[in-house]
Amino acid sequence: MSGNQAPRSLPLRVFRVEGESMLPTLRPGQWLLTLRDGREPRRGQIRVFRDPTKSSRWLVKRVGDVHPSSHGTIFEARSDNPRARFASDSHDFGPVTAEGSYRVVWPQARGRTR
Repeated sequence: MSGNQAPRSLPLRVFRVEGESMLPTLRPGQWLLTLRDGREPRRGQIRVFRDPTKSSRWLVKRVGDVHPSSHGTIFEARSDNPRARFASDSHDFGPVTAEGSYRVVWPQARGRTR
């Protein structure tokens, strides 16, 4: 996932999908418009967040279970295509914090609710 270099103060950000872990919902090369709106993630949403294992990289995943924690809200990040080459999600790195994540607002996932 590659991101633009937008200032951190702006709530909108554009990312480009790399890899096949979100097929068939999102394709490699597809552009995503995202919003950091401060709302809690909801199950089934697609979110972009910093990779917990490599902070210079961003991941795009579907939200699984959402839980409160002493550090704010956390969620399970799930690949739509977990068998894709190099795919990783919460099965590998555990739940992620919702703070600093972006909700995908365009394109809307086909056949899924945001």
